[in-house]
Amino acid sequence: MFLLFETVDRPAVEYLVKTFYTKVLKDEIVGPYFIRKLGSDLKNDKWYEHLRTLERFWLYMVNGEEGYWGHPFPPHAFLGEMYPETFERWLLLFDEVLRETFPQAISDKFYTKAQTLAKQFMQNLEIGEEFEDEDEC
Repeated sequence: MFLLFETVDRPAVEYLVKTFYTKVLKDEIVGPYFIRKLGSDLKNDKWYEHLRTLERFWLYMVNGEEGYWGHPFPPHAFLGEMYPETFERWLLLFDEVLRETFPQAISDKFYTKAQTLAKQFMQNLEIGEEFEDEDEC
């Protein structure tokens, strides 16, 4: 299989982020959350800023490159009710784009960080089986 990038650098992450969100906007489960908040055109100002932020975020998460400041959760706290399936689909789409973009070792590194992020978001939003079990006690 032909991979587009062999290393994690700014052009690779720009490609990853844009390709991923192009796919997200077409998805019936994850897409509506982002369309409601940022619109359906990746070329608008809201998306431009979001994509740049995510590029800086992933460069920081994977390479330790300075440039990302902030916390990823707060902007996502008010997107509407989410479910485990929302995060499962987000991870599936992300993994698909990763596997088309990078060698396995790099894809795995990104994906592991994405899984951790999804788990933290779900905990912050009190989504998932472990939170349902606590309510029954």
